[in-house]
Amino acid sequence: MLQAFMGKVFGTSNDRELKKYLKRVKKINELESKYESLDDSSLQAAFEELKKRVLQDNATLEEVLPDSFAITREAGKRVLGMRHFDVQLVGGMALHEGRIAEMKTGEGKTLVATLAITLNAMSGNGVHLVTVNDYLASRDAAEMAPLYEFLGYSVGTILEDSHDPAEKIAAYAADITYGTNNEFGFDYLRDNMSYSADQMAQKKHNFVIVDEVDSILIDEARTPLIISGPTNRNMQDYQNANSVALKLEKETHFTVDEKDKVVLITEEGITKAEELFGVENLYSAENSSLSHILDQALKSNYLFEKDVDYVVNDNEVVIVDEFTGRLSEGRRFSEGLHQALEAKEGVDIKEETQTLADITFQNYFRMYDKLAGMTGTAETEATEFAQIYNLDVVSIPTNIPIKRKDLNDLIYKTEAEKFDAVIDTIKKLSETGQPVLIGTASIEKSELLHSVLKKEKIAHTVLNAKNHAQEGEIIKSAGAKGAVTIATNMAGRGVDIKVNDEVRALGGLYIIGTERHENRRIDNQLRGRSGRQGDAGTTQFYLSLEDSLLRIFGSDKIKSIMEKLGVEDGEYIESKMVTRAVEKAQKKVENLHYEGRKQIVEYDDVANEQRKIIYKFRNQLLDEEYDISTKVNDIREEYVANLLQTCDIYEGGIKDDFNINKLCELIQEKMNHKIEENDLEGLEYEELSEYVVNSLKVAYDEKMSVLDEKVKHDIEKEFYLKELDSAWRDHLYEMDSMKTGIRLRAYNQKDPLVEYKKESFNLFTDLIGDIKFNTIRTLQIIQFRQESAEEEAAAIAEKLAQQQREQEARMNFNISSDISIEKKVARNDPCPCGSGKKYKQCCGKSGPKKGAFAS
Repeated sequence: MLQAFMGKVFGTSNDRELKKYLKRVKKINELESKYESLDDSSLQAAFEELKKRVLQDNATLEEVLPDSFAITREAGKRVLGMRHFDVQLVGGMALHEGRIAEMKTGEGKTLVATLAITLNAMSGNGVHLVTVNDYLASRDAAEMAPLYEFLGYSVGTILEDSHDPAEKIAAYAADITYGTNNEFGFDYLRDNMSYSADQMAQKKHNFVIVDEVDSILIDEARTPLIISGPTNRNMQDYQNANSVALKLEKETHFTVDEKDKVVLITEEGITKAEELFGVENLYSAENSSLSHILDQALKSNYLFEKDVDYVVNDNEVVIVDEFTGRLSEGRRFSEGLHQALEAKEGVDIKEETQTLADITFQNYFRMYDKLAGMTGTAETEATEFAQIYNLDVVSIPTNIPIKRKDLNDLIYKTEAEKFDAVIDTIKKLSETGQPVLIGTASIEKSELLHSVLKKEKIAHTVLNAKNHAQEGEIIKSAGAKGAVTIATNMAGRGVDIKVNDEVRALGGLYIIGTERHENRRIDNQLRGRSGRQGDAGTTQFYLSLEDSLLRIFGSDKIKSIMEKLGVEDGEYIESKMVTRAVEKAQKKVENLHYEGRKQIVEYDDVANEQRKIIYKFRNQLLDEEYDISTKVNDIREEYVANLLQTCDIYEGGIKDDFNINKLCELIQEKMNHKIEENDLEGLEYEELSEYVVNSLKVAYDEKMSVLDEKVKHDIEKEFYLKELDSAWRDHLYEMDSMKTGIRLRAYNQKDPLVEYKKESFNLFTDLIGDIKFNTIRTLQIIQFRQESAEEEAAAIAEKLAQQQREQEARMNFNISSDISIEKKVARNDPCPCGSGKKYKQCCGKSGPKKGAFAS
């Protein structure tokens, strides 16, 4: 209350920021006549002069901002036929400062972005604009390209079907690059799986503007980006677990918590499951995977609903994005849940995958030197933006005041009564010709409305995850006279719905919400589709006590209000008090989701520090100037020191206690190098260490002397990269496994996150040692069969070419993708290279050793 009162007296912090921006807008407006008087070539020359000053460090971006904005505005008038409004200049300044510009639908955010982009591209380090889908990325890039090109900039586009590495490299090399959040993230991961620096597309992370920032950095941030490969789990186990899950009884054998989305099996349920599986102990070491698969089978049957959480298309289970209603092609639920759903639906079960590379959106976008965003709905998540991304939200007023009427919610007792009322309203509106946009929370409800409207012979269009390819065109025409459009979770986001004068006279676009979403932003997005640029419009939400949100979170209080008021069947209640109760329920869910996302970030922050170290060193290895030979020599010394320690040989130790026999045996076993015990007898620690290191180095140098120096370096780098990638994959798998069980530590009064940090640090320490020591062992052991350096060089070239082909194949990987380059060999199977060893002790450890590299 006090804060609201102070805001009225002194103005809010947002008001103060707007005043600051408006002072600069005045200065920009004063420059308009100056640049209007210039012809095209003079205007372009003036902009080039600004760029030159910035590149030569004679001026900062802040200093040239007024002139840059004024020239961009003038160029927009000439090239696009659009003049930036004053509020759009404000939005551009907020973006330039690394903030979120909250601007209502129809305020021209696409044009706003051009101001910050043309200014920040002056640095020569590239600017990225990220949006939610290919349609918007390609549309916005194409529409704004003439403006950028007029000002001397190049424009690139990154789309999901862009798999040509040369095209991607060219797109990222452009001054300005448009693309989707998924592709930017995946390209970063692919770059860090590349075997050549020349094939890495993303060079710098300078400045990024995220369009629909709440959708990307909040909604989609709950799912990390994962490039994965197959495991070797038995697919029959999923079918068996599904059969067992269906035979267990709810409440007796397990309980379902819809609020927290958890299924808990009871003691009685465990006994019954053991009986059905035919095992003695479901939680023994050999059955640990079975208990996990049963948990997923129960979730799939009792928490995940067909046509709400997923659909079945062409014998495949496809995820439905809960925020957009779109199909998430290529994405798969992790930890065996997707396989459990496939077993439930009786479709082909695809092999479970393990992580090869992953990153959260939070940590990907925080890599940029400057991050900004724009959306129509950000204020409700301002706390999360500030805490996770260090982003402020600036709410920018509309160019023309909003005239839309937002009516109170109407709440009915049952869903059937609610939908009867919705149909009656649609009938009345369609008779007058006023266009109606109906928002549903699931595909199932949109299909229900579709069937009823069909029976009533009301012409309409359905927009949901099943026909999202045409969503842009469908949404564009939703404001036409007589149009009736059903949209799931406001699909078609980012596309303006324009109305003509005739429709304005009828009252503009009428929005009907058939259910409150768990998140207030989704409701606000639906509302925001009406009343664009001062147009007339109306919004109304129809709810029932049977809606998921009210049933789980808020029905008791509202139900008691309805009973006190004596609401009869078919009647509704409408009051601000009830609307507030609904919003309170939404806030509860939003807080749960925030805690979930926060936990993802907390755990990924641990992995992210490790990822940075691994990727930084990996990039060094790809650098042609990197001194790999010195690194190999250093590792050899470190490895010998480790061997000495294993043999109880310490600096300052007693010579008679040195286990020389064990040391010689280990060197023979692990390095395939023979040293006579007599040569080491009587040596002090330093002398002993030096002798072993030199002996290994001489043998290594002699072996490598037949090769050209560059070929030698290529071999050393290749094996280091192979070992690093292999060990990193195994490390990620171990981290995933640890994360799955670490939360159980809470039952022992321990903080799971603290435990995770401790154990992951120990794992990472072991990882670094394994990478270095396995690499030096491999390099010491390998022998070359070819007789000439030329043949060796040819073999190396072929090997690197094969790696590049594999890299191109990896371009097709997607989130939790089940695509693999080749069928994975079981770890205990004989190695296919013919060495006679187990796969895990040979090629499965440090990469295949064939041809020139066979030991």
